[in-house]
Amino acid sequence: MSKKVVLFLAEGFEEVEAVTPIDYLRRAGIEVITAALVSNAAGTVTGSHGISMLADTSLPELSGSSRLRADAWDAVLLPGGMPGASNLAASKELGTFLKEMAAAGKLVSAICASPAVALFPLGLLEGKHFTCFPGMEKQVSGALWLSDPVVCDGNIITSRAAGVAGLWAAALIEKLAGRREAGDLKERVLLQ
Repeated sequence: MSKKVVLFLAEGFEEVEAVTPIDYLRRAGIEVITAALVSNAAGTVTGSHGISMLADTSLPELSGSSRLRADAWDAVLLPGGMPGASNLAASKELGTFLKEMAAAGKLVSAICASPAVALFPLGLLEGKHFTCFPGMEKQVSGALWLSDPVVCDGNIITSRAAGVAGLWAAALIEKLAGRREAGDLKERVLLQ
């Protein structure tokens, strides 16, 4: 059975940090559903560099259909970007879902600004090793920042920025589908 991942898109998200894991995880046979933070008639969310994406669903639609539950997903992903990360952090409903996913031992992953801005305020980095966009670690206390491109600590995976989004996606694939599938993906896309 395929693993199921939900990736949340908020206005101002970093495009590379959203598209890369969507693409790479789908290549690895992992189902990825994109969810806009808010509903709008067009269903589009615009990134921090003016690129719009059509989301598969929205947070309100997931909530209304009872799919905003930890038992419905294997992982939740948060791209960074500003103000995207701040917009994610402002959603109380998303925050509740993230805490539920973490408590259930499901994979919770964020890149760039999102570890510091969206995960830290929820207590999800407490006592964990993590990474984030350089300089944002100064906003985090009670966790150990590492300069590695990707940091895995239990069910929390964090990454630094758009330039390492491929490595972040490969780490997610390894955690969800295994080392062999991650290695195969790296070979197929020439990821080093």
